[in-house]
Amino acid sequence: MALKNPSAPSRPASRVPATTPSSGVIHANSRHTSHFTVVGNHLAQHRGLTLVAIGLALHIQSLPAGARIGIKCLTARFPESEARIASALRELEAAGYLKRTRERLPSGRVVTRTVSYNKPGAAAHPVPRPAQRAPRPAREHAAKPTPKPAPAAAPAPAAAPAPAPAQAPAPAPQAKPARAPLPAPRHPSPDGTRLAHRILVELRRDDPRLLLSEADVARLAPAVSAWLEREAPPDAVRRTLSANLPDGLRNPAALLAHRLTALLPPPLPAAAPAPARPDPFQTCDGCERAFRAPEPGLCHDCLRVCTIG
Repeated sequence: MALKNPSAPSRPASRVPATTPSSGVIHANSRHTSHFTVVGNHLAQHRGLTLVAIGLALHIQSLPAGARIGIKCLTARFPESEARIASALRELEAAGYLKRTRERLPSGRVVTRTVSYNKPGAAAHPVPRPAQRAPRPAREHAAKPTPKPAPAAAPAPAAAPAPAPAQAPAPAPQAKPARAPLPAPRHPSPDGTRLAHRILVELRRDDPRLLLSEADVARLAPAVSAWLEREAPPDAVRRTLSANLPDGLRNPAALLAHRLTALLPPPLPAAAPAPARPDPFQTCDGCERAFRAPEPGLCHDCLRVCTIG
């Protein structure tokens, strides 16, 4: 048997742990002690959300309370467009990670309140406040003679309560004005209805927020047909409906119905009739002179001679 060589170098230890997989991702994790946010795998591995929505939810959960997360602020912070950020916010709201409500302040201004949930469906637990320390007992001092209480003064006679001012009657609530009905074409045609249906369906290509249901398309199609009947170009109708959409659009069908009613163009005036064209020149078969007549034949002089003769 060969002798062992004790001076031979030992085999170097592998830096890769024994449990390292043969393929796929390898995690090199470090422990965070500050400036970190805990995110559940139900969000990080959500199969129903897009990557933009997951990243936006992570960013919102890492912000301090009171931070502004409007579409304008997020667009200035990230390279994504307003349409993509608005679509991601709607995804998070549908999945339960966000809740946005509109509130009216005492000043009359309407603001949007946004609540971010790190685990949808779970009850939110308030952050416990630190327990207040019990007051330390006062040190005992030498007993001192307690002063005698002064005699209580006689209570003054209570003044008669002033009569309450008469309150003005509360104003009666005003009824909301009735909405104007949607316009309708005077002479509906199948071609106009098909074109109106196509314009409404393709609005989501201009902005994903203008995604309409079949019921909304069927309700708004006659109003678009009324615009087309008044010779409004289809491209102009599409631009008018999809331009300058407000932030936080929740009901696109109601916005389109308002625009179709309030911005309805007037009908074009009737075209003036074309002037009557004179009869063409003809050559008289009798005297070969030129004269105007609808058909070839004899001139007036030749006809009169023929009639007299």
